[in-house]
Amino acid sequence: MIKSYFNWSGGKDSSLALYHALKDKNFSIEKLLTSVNQTYGRISMHGVREELLDAQVKEIGIPLQKLMLQDQPSMSDYEKVLRKNVDQLKEEGFVNSMFGDIFLEDLKKYREDKLAEVGVSAHFPIWKRDTKELLNEFLDLGFKTILVCVKSEVLDQSFAGRIINKDFINDLPDNVDPCGENGEFHTFVFDGPIFKNPIPIEIGETVFREYKQPKNTDDTCNGSSTSHMGFWFTDLTLKK
Repeated sequence: MIKSYFNWSGGKDSSLALYHALKDKNFSIEKLLTSVNQTYGRISMHGVREELLDAQVKEIGIPLQKLMLQDQPSMSDYEKVLRKNVDQLKEEGFVNSMFGDIFLEDLKKYREDKLAEVGVSAHFPIWKRDTKELLNEFLDLGFKTILVCVKSEVLDQSFAGRIINKDFINDLPDNVDPCGENGEFHTFVFDGPIFKNPIPIEIGETVFREYKQPKNTDDTCNGSSTSHMGFWFTDLTLKK
């Protein structure tokens, strides 16, 4: 079996891809890797608190390595931190990296090229799957997820904090991918077959944040001509 680490975001695509990766007898998933904004203690882009990430990892039962980033790092800063973490993983015997990407060709190539520099391969368990079918499969398997980050350019505030169900796809505008693969929204998964127990969550306030449009990034919606991007974030906490 190929010793692998999985790039975990805490969202639905990661969850479904990890579900399939764990069933693949060719790979041994022995660590999760997650980018964390160390300034605010939250998962990068998704804005989810570290305590919820830690709760997910506890219920998954796979060790986690956190890729700690400054707030709004440059691409150069991100790549330096990533390289340091991947070098460490390579020293530990990891030779393959797993991702939940679906159809962004430039992102896939970016990941493969960067990993090839240090002799690590890349695998994409749900690559090129139809996103509507993926979302239906996700729900049929018993996964439960909530929208925690919504790009205001394409979705209004009402979608933030919404738990995805079968009606969700029908309510999306035609220009929004069912899985948000273009960066339209991000999610937090709190139940499903990869967890020993559900993650008890409390839904908090929804706030608007605006960020400078990055010139080159691996985790935002492509094609925007604006200099700033706005997002609705719904805060979650662990239910005591």
